[in-house]
Amino acid sequence: MLQSWVRRRSSAQSLTLRSRIVLENIDKVRDVVGLYLDPPERALVLCVDEKSQIQALDRSQPVLPMMPAVAERPSHDYVRAGTTTLFAALDTATGKVIGSLHRRHRAVEFKKFLAKLDKEVPAELEVHPILDNYATHKVPAVKKWLAAHPRFHLHFTPTGSSWLNLVERWFAELTTKKLRRGVHRSVQALERDIRSWLAGWNDHPQPFVWTKTADEILDKVAAYCRRIPDSEH
Repeated sequence: MLQSWVRRRSSAQSLTLRSRIVLENIDKVRDVVGLYLDPPERALVLCVDEKSQIQALDRSQPVLPMMPAVAERPSHDYVRAGTTTLFAALDTATGKVIGSLHRRHRAVEFKKFLAKLDKEVPAELEVHPILDNYATHKVPAVKKWLAAHPRFHLHFTPTGSSWLNLVERWFAELTTKKLRRGVHRSVQALERDIRSWLAGWNDHPQPFVWTKTADEILDKVAAYCRRIPDSEH
């Protein structure tokens, strides 16, 4: 197991700083995966993140459609019309997504999104958002809001482990099925398209099912670390 292996590699007197960070990340893996595989009763588990700097791109030439034996041919150059940011919360149980678009990406906008979640989630349910370690999520204004809304219990993924957050899988769907091939001459047109696609998704939601246990993930990481010469952890 990775945790015992880290301790063996550390000095007998005390754990190195790097090893302590690894052990903290192990706890985060167990916490997040535990929410996926055994969610608490009378609670909603939400995978939350921001897809920032979504660009409204207008191709310099019309996209040539796909033909027999010929792939679709978009032009290589484009004109940027501006950007927007999508805050999204994926309900792990149903696959539905609560989304909110903002032109800026600050703690102010994140707090507004938390207020939106508080309004849309039934009052009798506890809320367990899974987040990354972006500084916006931990500023004093957000902490103050959370203290006033005790039904919110934040859970953080390990640093550099956005793959643990299932909303990233939903962002991939949005990118490949709507944004990558889209043509938008303004930010307003881009935001209309995102809202329309989000509404269509929620009409027929598809939950993403997590299958790996924390032990399976950590055992693979430990096996990889053992193969790295001079690995400190």
